[in-house]
Amino acid sequence: MHDLIIIGAGPAGLSAAIYASRAELDYILIEENFVNGGQIIDTYEIDNYPGLPGLSGMDLAQRMADHAEKLGAEVINASVEGLDLEGKIKKVITDEGTFEARAVIIASGAAHSHLGVPGEEALAGRGVSYCATCDGAFYRGKTTVVVGGGDVAVEDAIFLARGCEKVYVVHRRDELRAVKTLQTALFALPNVEMVWDSNLKSINEGSPESGNKGKVSSVTAVNKNDGSERVIDTDGVFIAVGITPRSGFVGTGIKTNAGGYIVAGEDCETSIPGVFAAGDVRAKQLRQVVTAVADGANAVTSVQRYLLEND
Repeated sequence: MHDLIIIGAGPAGLSAAIYASRAELDYILIEENFVNGGQIIDTYEIDNYPGLPGLSGMDLAQRMADHAEKLGAEVINASVEGLDLEGKIKKVITDEGTFEARAVIIASGAAHSHLGVPGEEALAGRGVSYCATCDGAFYRGKTTVVVGGGDVAVEDAIFLARGCEKVYVVHRRDELRAVKTLQTALFALPNVEMVWDSNLKSINEGSPESGNKGKVSSVTAVNKNDGSERVIDTDGVFIAVGITPRSGFVGTGIKTNAGGYIVAGEDCETSIPGVFAAGDVRAKQLRQVVTAVADGANAVTSVQRYLLEND
């Protein structure tokens, strides 16, 4: 029996662990991956975290993890399969057993959204990627396609353009949603071509004759205005069309919004007493490292109050 179980070791979960250690709570941190840090480990450079400009996501994640471990954080590598949150004793059911605590912080983060087009799943890891900073080095001097129009898509395209011969950006609208500074940087690159008002119809595999059997060889884009199709030869496809909250294991007891994000205020309190949500899994306006870290701190403060009131 613990005071607290923290689910997820991204920025929100690691921040919560740091604050829980300082509050001298008896807690455990459950993370399904063997590398702590959540989504930021896939980020090439983080330039908006106060005081640490230009630090890579992996470096920042390592610093956070080292800080939490220095204060005594106990990390259990397990995959959460379900929750039993009725009553004062909360149960977290994992593939490594069931753990119990008086309070739970859900900081499970979010995952990359998929397009669901033919060829996407079959060619995943063989030309289809969701992380330019992870896989971009494999395409130096080659041609790539980025799908999306938000900050992540534009950042991916800028990163890829540094090493690729050609980068196509396929976007379903006639303007980008990314912040203007990123757009300005993107449009200034001579090796980037925009494919406006288009959706990806399929990701195509190479033929045996081409030597690309089992790998991406092209994509088919459809212009939504006139229905015309365009085949773009490419070596790789980077999909950046949003994220999906990792909240499937929470069941029906906790209130979520239409997108599956857990509904919780700035105090991180969910619809179930003793259960709190922090980071990208929480419904909120901005999902950044700095807001995730703040959530972790707020969640532990709320946990402390809850434990005192329910002693």
